[in-house]
Amino acid sequence: MKVLCFENNPQAYSDTTLRQKAGPVKNINDELRKTALEMIESMRKEKGVGLAGPQIGLLKRIFVTHAEGDTARVFINPTIIWTSQEQVKYEEGCLSVPGIWADVIRPESVKIQAWNENGRAFTLETSGMLARVIQHEYDHLEGILFIDRLPETKREKVLVKLQKP
Repeated sequence: MKVLCFENNPQAYSDTTLRQKAGPVKNINDELRKTALEMIESMRKEKGVGLAGPQIGLLKRIFVTHAEGDTARVFINPTIIWTSQEQVKYEEGCLSVPGIWADVIRPESVKIQAWNENGRAFTLETSGMLARVIQHEYDHLEGILFIDRLPETKREKVLVKLQKP
């Protein structure tokens, strides 16, 4: 499973699958479970902590996470239903924007509703690293990249860096 990325392709910033909003998953079946397992394997192979459907060319609302100290999780048709007022800054990177790291400000805690790979609905309230990973991957489902959350001057510098071979 190949992860879509902007490496040496800065034009991808505006016109790839990564910039589109993902549609809902209609059926949680064996094929989707297989895809979720492959996503977890790909995420681990690339040494990531999260991976969303659009990052593998799948415009469906699914992402996987495996934050340090947590188990691997599958989120299907997720909805973030609450975020804390407390904001924290943390350096983020992305498998789709390799070699780029930048401080991003996000809510410290989130509450999310989703379905797991077995079709069971769940609600999870979390904070810290898992909350950050969830928000980052959720952004992918909305066609948003972490570099979009940077101040304009920093984002411009990132785009220049991406253009260098």
